Amino acid sequence: GKNWKKDFTNLNCKTLAVSFFLFFACIAPAITFGAIYAKATNNNIGAVEMITATAWCGIFYALVGGQPMMINGGTGPVLAFSGVLYSLSKSLDVPFLTFNAWVGLWVSVYLCISAFCDLNKIIHYATRFTDEVFALLISMIFIINALGNPFAPVGIYYYFEEDHKSHDKYEDEEKYSYMATAFLSLILCLGTVALAFFLKQIKFSPFGPNQLTRNVIHDFSVVASIIIMSVIGNVLFSGVQTETLNVPDAFAPTYACCTAECNSNWPIDCEEQAEPFGRRPWLVDLGDLNGKQWVPVMAAGPALLAFILVFLDDGITWHLINHPSHKLKHGDAYNYDTFIIALMIGINSILGLPWLVAATVRSLNHVHALATKLPNGKFIKVCETRLSGLGIHILCLITIFALGLLKLIPMPVLYGVFLFMGIVSLGTNQFFGRILLFFKQPSRYGETGESFSIHMKPTRIHIFTAIQLFLFVGLYVVKAIKLIAIAFPIVIALCIPIRLYVLPKWFTADELTLLDGDDDEIKKVLNRADENGFDFSTADNIPLSEEVKKEENCKEDGSKKARQSTAATITSTTTDNDVEDGGGFGSAQLFFSPPTIEEERGITTSIRSRRSWDVDEEPNEK
Repeated sequence: GKNWKKDFTNLNCKTLAVSFFLFFACIAPAITFGAIYAKATNNNIGAVEMITATAWCGIFYALVGGQPMMINGGTGPVLAFSGVLYSLSKSLDVPFLTFNAWVGLWVSVYLCISAFCDLNKIIHYATRFTDEVFALLISMIFIINALGNPFAPVGIYYYFEEDHKSHDKYEDEEKYSYMATAFLSLILCLGTVALAFFLKQIKFSPFGPNQLTRNVIHDFSVVASIIIMSVIGNVLFSGVQTETLNVPDAFAPTYACCTAECNSNWPIDCEEQAEPFGRRPWLVDLGDLNGKQWVPVMAAGPALLAFILVFLDDGITWHLINHPSHKLKHGDAYNYDTFIIALMIGINSILGLPWLVAATVRSLNHVHALATKLPNGKFIKVCETRLSGLGIHILCLITIFALGLLKLIPMPVLYGVFLFMGIVSLGTNQFFGRILLFFKQPSRYGETGESFSIHMKPTRIHIFTAIQLFLFVGLYVVKAIKLIAIAFPIVIALCIPIRLYVLPKWFTADELTLLDGDDDEIKKVLNRADENGFDFSTADNIPLSEEVKKEENCKEDGSKKARQSTAATITSTTTDNDVEDGGGFGSAQLFFSPPTIEEERGITTSIRSRRSWDVDEEPNEK
């Protein structure tokens, strides 16, 4: 609340640029998701409903939301759940919009209860482990959908297939070449991405008359890329047809009625009828239950699963946005925003609009776009404002009355925007960075600058990454298969107890801190290790506290044999081969109980001097 006025008075060039960039990033998925909703729900919800929900929810949230860096939008998991609800409504012989409304109202009730009972404290148990699995999933969905989705005919790849639906309306034209369209689409997509990254780098280059000019080019890089590539596609290659957004012709509910009762869909259910009787009313009739008065109570069951999905989607996205590395200063508002989301879902349900939740990739790109960064990508500060969110969704509202203008933007250019957003959101994802370590030379892991890459053995890092990778693949498969997509929120929820109760059995507390902790926690562990002369990479990552306990036990027992055995073990395991196999991270197998702290420090120093961190091979590295 104390920052509300400040958030509305910090208009600058960056805010305007971000508003236009994320307008395209929000309106394109809204139309695309709307078209998929129409197929999944038999036109009960479509593009007009999605754009309307995006516009009003975005404006409302920008005005009263507690965490204005968040962008609300449609997501794949919620869309999949809506398809399940439609199938369930057909099996119950109840109108979909009525059943959907009752489920949505129950979701709102659950969210309100969770807000007032501070259920969001559960989200604080979600660490980087869970956050980054979920974030990588959403990022990869954007990237895969831009390049080519193996589960749906979406992406640049499918333009190279002659029977793709985008080629259908040109099949009667003699001069039309689907390969020419495919190659131009590929150029427009990759060109948008390459140009956006190139323009962003100008900020740190010597080009341009002054720094102000370079900053403006940097801020408007994505918008400029969209405009330039659209001009190239529509003007320079006007003879080559490319796919455009399939926008509705007018602002009206998608569902067209055959009769006054509006219980049948035109033209699917009445092909002989030349024109529809009218459109469905905007307000859903909650009493239209087809005689099944128990449905409102029964709806509480599926609503519980929907609540888990919405609660976790919102909570994890908020957790990612508020990560300390983003250096946000205005604080969080988990419970307050949960109540705001509950209110929006309730209203959307009554109006027959789709449920909107925190859109992870769009929200992270919002933070990145408003950030001031160093050349290496580290955040310096973020311009925390409500004006960008307000501007984005006012533009979406205006678009409702000028839908035809969106057809001027080729779909491949928008695929390029999706690809750009997905790649940008990977930049701060440590999980993705550790996946890349599988393909890197172990002795050069330290170049990443991450504490775990310097102080831990490669095998331990890879085991942790493999566990995350297994969960990531499981999430993607569950989401992609429609029959089990409803279980998606449950799989996400399982990541939290796996991290809390399973991983501590396989990794030490200090290992988990290095891999999964915040910067302050990592500093404490490293400072404690330096003070006590402990090196994670040379002691098989056994925490120092355990080393001290073993030393005290040795003193009490007076076991000189144990000390001699320890020395022999150290001698036998610190061979040149072991150092090389460790890739510069130290000995591969050191299970020992040091007799004294002084001896432990001597051993550590000796091993460090023998390892030399590959100084002979690369003298400039430390």
